Order: sequence, then structure tokens, then C-alpha cells
Amino acid sequence: MESNKPAKREWVVVLLAAIAAFCVYTCMYAFRKPFTSATFDGLVYFEISYKSWLVIAQTIGYTVSKFYGISFIGGLKDQRNAVVIVKFIGIAWIALLLFALVPAPYNIVFLLINGFPLGVIYGLVFRYLEGRKSTEFLGAVLASSFIFASGFTQSAGRMVMVEWGFSQWWMPFITGLLFMAPLLICTWLLGKTPVPDKRDMELRTERKSMNASERKEFIRQFIPGLTVLILAYMMLTILRDYRSNFASDMWKELGYGADASVFTKSEIPASLVVLVLMSLLVLVKSNIRALMINHLLIFGGMCVVILTTFLYSIAAIDAFWWITLSGIGLYMAYVPFNCMLFERLISSFRYAGNAGFIIYVADSFGYLGSDVIIVVKNLMSVKLSWTDFFIKMLYFFSTAGLVLVTISAVYFRKKFYTRDLPKRRKRTLWPGMQ
Repeated sequence: MESNKPAKREWVVVLLAAIAAFCVYTCMYAFRKPFTSATFDGLVYFEISYKSWLVIAQTIGYTVSKFYGISFIGGLKDQRNAVVIVKFIGIAWIALLLFALVPAPYNIVFLLINGFPLGVIYGLVFRYLEGRKSTEFLGAVLASSFIFASGFTQSAGRMVMVEWGFSQWWMPFITGLLFMAPLLICTWLLGKTPVPDKRDMELRTERKSMNASERKEFIRQFIPGLTVLILAYMMLTILRDYRSNFASDMWKELGYGADASVFTKSEIPASLVVLVLMSLLVLVKSNIRALMINHLLIFGGMCVVILTTFLYSIAAIDAFWWITLSGIGLYMAYVPFNCMLFERLISSFRYAGNAGFIIYVADSFGYLGSDVIIVVKNLMSVKLSWTDFFIKMLYFFSTAGLVLVTISAVYFRKKFYTRDLPKRRKRTLWPGMQ
């Protein structure tokens, strides 16, 4: 009975860390996404809609932040960054206040300022979770938070406008205010998470800061595989970002514009499916096997996207279930990139570094691609609705992604089994068998 107490205490710590990370990242989204629940109809500047300008501005800030995060997150020497999280989100909140006070179009710049500090929050939160034997579970919870939070905070934004009567200019700031107290409490709780223990380091390698030369060497070692992975992730980021930023516009076109809860209802199934699938990876002890399973999940998710979009195009499913089911597939493919894939990559090849650095390399290019697509959509000579444009992107990017993720899986599997690696595990017939 006594021998079970340490294990129970360990899982209590894991659950508290998971809850804290989920809540912190959900609260962060309240300072990032609510403005997208407004449509800003009728406002156009230089042939680009005002809402698109807002999305582009915030995404530029977010993209620059991701490039900055490559060195900032990779070089962090102290895992304890709770105060930094609160400071950065506070800056983003002040930007939303200025957005409300300054008239359009001059307030667009404040969305750029808002995006920059928010872009490093994921890396700061993930630093508390990586390098543990329970990282798959913790990462799955964190990943499910940004699926759930996107729809939840958009629903909150719609409620602030529709039920409380605030304008679309003040709504983002007021929504952030609602989440400020939970943010402070949960960030404090996250800051109490203990560092990985000796057993964690044995299973996943030590997590430490990487200087510029170490980061360049890591990229050089794996540049073919990382290139195709980043291209695939860039396509998935474009799809996910477009779906999130213009959800209100698509729901309006599809006949659900009056339902504020539709943002949340369509995302909950994806959150639950991804949470279960990603959590199960904690049972896989072999890092290389888990790396390949991550590739398989990405491949399967893209297949789901293509299939559900086809079913919608032939009227086999309605608009709500198309958005919901294609969202499940999209997040099945997208989420592994945000922690598990690169976490297992580092562990498979026994690198003493941190996954946050690689995530930010992928993110920086992903959001850059997202900006380009929004501009292209607005400047196209052939005008497509938000929904029709999304359908075409789903088919194209998912098909291309299938090819890229297959190349990546072949590359990393071959590289693993043709190198002399310290403590490399033998091939096994089943995950967890040694």
C-alpha cells in the first residue's frame, strides 16, 4: 500500500499540471481570438476587408513572435516563467484597450502589438510539460485546450456583443477582462509544477537550453526530414488558422450566424477525440515507434479531412457535421506537431535539447504562410465565398500533406535504423515491449 503512494502523488502532480496548462492556454485565447467572432461588415481598405486586415496584423505579430521564439524559447535557462506569462498577456490586453479607443483603420496596428506577446505563450507553457514520461498526456491536454478555447472564446465574444450589448470594438477587451482572474490563479498553479525527475530524464533525455550553434547543428542533422515536416505543418496551419479566424463568416454563410454557441459545439468533439488519441501515446515506451505513430495520426487526419469534405460536397452530411468532422481530422493532423512529434523526435535521437525550439521553427513558417493566403484570398480576381475558398484549400493542402508526411516517415525511420545511437532500442513487435 505504501509503495503506491509515490505513484499516486506523481499522478496528482501530473493532473494538476494538466489542468493548469489547459486553463492558462484557454485564458490566453480570450486575449487573442474573440475579435474574430465579429464580422466588421462593410469596412474595406485598399480592396481588403477590415477584418482581414485585423487578422493579417495579428498574424504578423504572431509570426514575428514565432521567429523570435526560436531563440527565446530555445535559449531559456529557467523553466520558471509564470511571471513572464502574465506580463506578456497583460501587454496583449492593453493593446486591446487601445484597439477599442482608437478609430478604424488606425487601430489595426494594435492587433499587431497584441499578437507579438501572445506568440510565445505556448512555448512558455510547454516548458513546464516537456521532457517527462507523461508528456504525451500533458501535451494532449494542452493541445485540446487550443481546440476548445478557439470556439469557447469566440462564443464568449459573441455573448458579450449579443447579450451584453457591447460593440464589436470593445468586445475583445471586455472578453479578456472576464478571463483575467482565472488566468492569474492558473498561472500561479502552473508555476508550482516540479521540474522533471531523474526517471523522466532517462526516458526522454535532459531538457536544457540550446545556443545558436546547437540549434543550427540540430537543423543541419535533420534538414531533409524537418523541411518536409515544416511544409506539411505550414499547410495545416493555414487551414487551421483560416478555419478559426473566419469561422463566424463561414457559419453566417452556412446559415448558423445567429447561434453563438455553434463555435463551441463544433469544437468539443475534436477536443475530446484528440485528447484521447494523444493521451494513449503515453503507453508507447519506444520513442521511435511513437514517432512513427505520430506520422500515422497526421496521415489519418488528412484522410478524414478529404473524406468529410467530399461527403459534404455530395450532400451526404450537413454543414454542421462537415465543419465538426473535418475539424476532428484537421486537429488529428495538426496537434502532433505542437508537442508530441518533436518531443519524440528529440528523444528518439537522444538530443539533450528542448522541443519548444523546433515547434517555433515550424510555427514561424506556418503563420507566415497563413498571412500570404489571406492576402491572396482578398486580392483574387475570381471572388469566392469564405466557405468555397476553404473547401478548395482543404482538398489541395490535405492531398499535398499526405505526400509530405509519407516522405517524412520514411526519412526518419531510415535515419534512425542506420545510425549508431547511444542506448538505441531494438526493434520491437509491440509498443512497450523491450
